[in-house]
Amino acid sequence: MSSTTILLCVSVTAFLVQTCYGGATAEATGPLFHFCSDSGGNFTAHSPFESNLKTLINSLIYKTPPTGFAVSTIGQPQNQQAYGLALCRGDASPQDCKTCLSEATKELRSRCQYNTGAIIWYDYCEFKYLDTDFFGQVDNTNKFYMWNLNNVTDSTAFNHKTKELLSKLALEASTNPKLYASGEMKLGGGGESNNNKMLYGLTQCTRDVSSVDCKKCLDEAISELPNCCDGKQGGRVVGGSCNFRYEIYPFLNN
Repeated sequence: MSSTTILLCVSVTAFLVQTCYGGATAEATGPLFHFCSDSGGNFTAHSPFESNLKTLINSLIYKTPPTGFAVSTIGQPQNQQAYGLALCRGDASPQDCKTCLSEATKELRSRCQYNTGAIIWYDYCEFKYLDTDFFGQVDNTNKFYMWNLNNVTDSTAFNHKTKELLSKLALEASTNPKLYASGEMKLGGGGESNNNKMLYGLTQCTRDVSSVDCKKCLDEAISELPNCCDGKQGGRVVGGSCNFRYEIYPFLNN
């Protein structure tokens, strides 16, 4: 996997973060982004919550790789319960999934040392924990954009194709038990030299949400294309419950 320096153009509004990247094959080796939540306050070292969180992390690193998704709750209701969710990208191997989650949880504990809630994303995985039950609820709070710095020649036609592909994949993901879909589409147009150019995409939801909520989440994310990635050669809208990505080069493992 090739590596390209990530150029940050950060704009934070109501928890929305925007970043951009340069190069035709940008793949981040570190975290894409993270949020530390202080809504529930902080916990103290050696507290019951810290003990539950450590057990939770170990549990999800073990439970997630075989299927690419898991949720877990550790602790008793009166004993500072920890709730966690782990998701790996649909094409990630069990080993890549485990490696990503091991790195993600280590990094998150370092960046959000005593926060009772946090979320982090890598190319291959997402990890989230909280001190309250969030399972089955669409996360509209944590979200960020990424886009390629390079522009396409005909943005109108390209934007139409991008929305067409992602909308198709959103429907496929919502009807797939894994709530994941990937695919490609010929761009065409713009002369014979463009006829063989392809557009690649993926859509994915966390498997704690329903099929209906998955579709709604992805449709909302896709509706943000004009704000996120207008005429850009690649882009992503990434949230706590769903995400999409498109590129003009193949970026998946299958």
